[in-house]
Amino acid sequence: MSIDFSRAMDTEGLQRVSVSGDPFRTGQALGRHGHRAVHDKLVESGIWREVTSERHHGRVARLLEHSCRHHPAVVEEIRGLAQGLELPFQAVFAWNCRGDLLANSPDGCTTVMIPGPEPCIAHNEDGLPFFDGDSFLASVKPDEAPAFLAFCYPGSIPGHTFALTAAGIVQTVNNLRLKRVPPGVPRMVLGRAMLSLTSLDEIHDLLRQAPASGGFHFTLAQRGDPRLRSIEVGAGQVSHRHVDSVAIHANHALHHDWRHTHQIVTRSSHDRQSRGSELIAAGERDPLAILMDTGGKGLPIYRREADDPDHENTLATGIFRLLNDGIQWEVHTPGRCRPLHGTDSSLFEQ
Repeated sequence: MSIDFSRAMDTEGLQRVSVSGDPFRTGQALGRHGHRAVHDKLVESGIWREVTSERHHGRVARLLEHSCRHHPAVVEEIRGLAQGLELPFQAVFAWNCRGDLLANSPDGCTTVMIPGPEPCIAHNEDGLPFFDGDSFLASVKPDEAPAFLAFCYPGSIPGHTFALTAAGIVQTVNNLRLKRVPPGVPRMVLGRAMLSLTSLDEIHDLLRQAPASGGFHFTLAQRGDPRLRSIEVGAGQVSHRHVDSVAIHANHALHHDWRHTHQIVTRSSHDRQSRGSELIAAGERDPLAILMDTGGKGLPIYRREADDPDHENTLATGIFRLLNDGIQWEVHTPGRCRPLHGTDSSLFEQ
């Protein structure tokens, strides 16, 4: 019998929500938690009206058909999410396809990758400013997959921000603004499906075999494995790199085949990549110092301005250190002196 429970606690301004059960009940609980923010803010926004407009219905139908065929459990989670939100399923599914429907969707993000015997992945989650204070950490214990901790937006499934799973996998995600991508499985459905897998090789196989999707960059590492992986996907192509020196990725493709011909690189994305590379070249190795930097000649890495040209702000910063004896994690939120923090062993203990 499936168990469904939801608990929320406000710790240093970032709510932590615990849910468990089958995919539908998991989505339902996440939807209930995000209900107020979605109805008060998201459904009143221009981006919601654009993504859910009738002109996208044909593409949404094709994305749903592929998703049902390849990832039915994720579709069930979105059905539950829609019920918890008390919104039509088609609209909620379309919202979770926004990066496949729009080349220039408002999802930014910056990731710092530090390889070595004990790798570190650090990530600024940049999203819609009106969700500042409403986004949350979800501790999810699915019935038939590894438990995980993920940063979540109201109205969206987990798997497209930053996450840590009970299999010891760290996953961070950056938007790639690829143009003219044919519809297939939504990139957020792929990101969610990845959280159910138990090895990096399984994840790579899933991405390699997936139908075309919108563009995403995944930074991946697993406890006990010194390899740090940078994977750019989109339009049915997968570009895989092992990270062997300190690097930054600011949400535009760096090694995907479409990077020169079918990509939008905004000024913010360009400036964050340039500034981060400059700091690394100067010897900076503190990931928090890089991700909270507001210097340089261009637009800042740490984004809190109301007039951000991409309509995004930094809502959280996640840092994951894969040590020999476990994974240390911390999540910083704007205006808070103390981060949430812990280890993977305490996070997933029964």
